[in-house]
Amino acid sequence: MSIKTRNKVSVAFSMSSMTDLVFLLLIFFMITSTLVHPTALKLLLPQSNNQTAGKPNTTVSITPDLQYYVENNKVELENMEQILIEKIGNNQDIYISLYVDKTVPIDYVVKVMNIAKKNNYKLVLATSPN
Repeated sequence: MSIKTRNKVSVAFSMSSMTDLVFLLLIFFMITSTLVHPTALKLLLPQSNNQTAGKPNTTVSITPDLQYYVENNKVELENMEQILIEKIGNNQDIYISLYVDKTVPIDYVVKVMNIAKKNNYKLVLATSPN
């Protein structure tokens, strides 16, 4: 009477768990890639070597076609002061980051600077590194 072993090693390899992992990673990277800057404005900023340590409370942007934005909301210049007051109030030590395309004439920048000066906001001009 011969004794037979019942433990046989299966040579088949199941790829189903590997494909599940690949699809999960694909979905993860697709979702995180859209969260980087979903509504960022395309601006060509001036270059500078200096950095500031102030953290801005909000942002104001001026696009090349002379449109004003507070954060990602398009606003008219006449309404900008009221919107900034509603957003950040009359607190001291408030920083506003100003993103201006380098093709925008300085007159439009000065208008925003005057609003900031009138309300005692500190303005930080955003630049791109050299």
